[in-house]
Amino acid sequence: MDEAVGDLKQALPCVTDTPAVHVEVHQRAGSTARKDDIRQSVRKLLSRHSIVFGDYTWTEFDDPFLSRNVQSVAIVDTELKAKDPQPIDLSACTVALHIFQLNEDGPSGENLEEEAESIVAANHWVLPAAEFHGLWESLVYDAEVKSHLLDYMMTTLLFSDKKVDSNLVAWNRVVLLHGPPGTGKTSLCKALAQKLSIRLSGRFRYGQLIEINSHSLFSKWFSESGKLVTKMFQKIQDIIDDKDGLVFVLIDEVESLTAARSASRASAEPSDAIRVVNAVLTQIDQIQRHSNVVILTTSNITEKIDLAFVDRADIRQYIGPPSAAAIFKIYLSCLEELMKLLTLRELEMIGFIENNVSRLSLLLSDISRKSEGLSGRVLRKLPFLAHALYIQAPTVTIEGFLQALSLAVDKQFEEKKQLSSCV
Repeated sequence: MDEAVGDLKQALPCVTDTPAVHVEVHQRAGSTARKDDIRQSVRKLLSRHSIVFGDYTWTEFDDPFLSRNVQSVAIVDTELKAKDPQPIDLSACTVALHIFQLNEDGPSGENLEEEAESIVAANHWVLPAAEFHGLWESLVYDAEVKSHLLDYMMTTLLFSDKKVDSNLVAWNRVVLLHGPPGTGKTSLCKALAQKLSIRLSGRFRYGQLIEINSHSLFSKWFSESGKLVTKMFQKIQDIIDDKDGLVFVLIDEVESLTAARSASRASAEPSDAIRVVNAVLTQIDQIQRHSNVVILTTSNITEKIDLAFVDRADIRQYIGPPSAAAIFKIYLSCLEELMKLLTLRELEMIGFIENNVSRLSLLLSDISRKSEGLSGRVLRKLPFLAHALYIQAPTVTIEGFLQALSLAVDKQFEEKKQLSSCV
């Protein structure tokens, strides 16, 4: 057996083009153990499991110290660039450990005073936050969207560390995710902020996410909106001044703050809209000079965004509806979750993978293909609707659940058709 393992290890180099295997260690909320002690125990754990197949998570440990202090140890993100899970020899790779504790507090509000009233201009999280735990893993895309975003951030950090002259090599720390509603753009921004707060925990003591409430910055008092934008970014500047923190500024539906100025000039709209765009561009230019800030933006209608803002985005990533292959993975994750809760009687998942030709796998593939065109937001609701509308029992077989899921998909398209005919 030992000889067979040795031969296998020789045939398994570290994943191609992967500089490190990342291991995320979730320290329990009440644990006061030193990170060095946790790191040492986790390395012993990994040394006993030197070969893994793709991403893997341990939640139970033989080591009493790990059981007391660690919620989970997860090998992560090895499958972002690989179509299928690949065998990895950990002893031949650089293993990067990221130890973190989740912040259990919810978001706080950032208030601005205007005339005699207070405006909640932003929500503010300290990262990594319990609210976003598992969000990154739940998002499924066809292209290498997540790996591209991580690579962008690593290059941004590298260029900052090496003090590359941004006048000669330009980068602006601005990401724009665009596409139709319901495709997970905002969730991806929050998940990316959470992921990087963990990935860079050795460099920054904590992360912060500031989600600007774009609509609240438009004042009912004429010409005040530009001033509110400036006030909001001044608050962000104060937060950025703490270099121990990595700051993410999220502007959802950025077109509401960066509407094309050419359209405003050509219409009878008040010039306040132009003042807002000018203020946003000015403030972004000021804060992007700091090495500990990233600006994340989303848009459903990019044609309405001012070109000066679009030009500032280093990455303009389209996020569209998932393909059949991605839908299969979304449904499969839903089935696995329901199995944990014993909603499904058949607890055996062996062989239930995308390339398998088992009857159940083929049935799920057929359902996935006919689900194309539905957004990720809708797809995540369908298992619930399948149970509520067509099962209504505490337990059911996988086959029975898939039949209900197929009916729920048909009903969803029927409702969409009815809604479109009413418009």
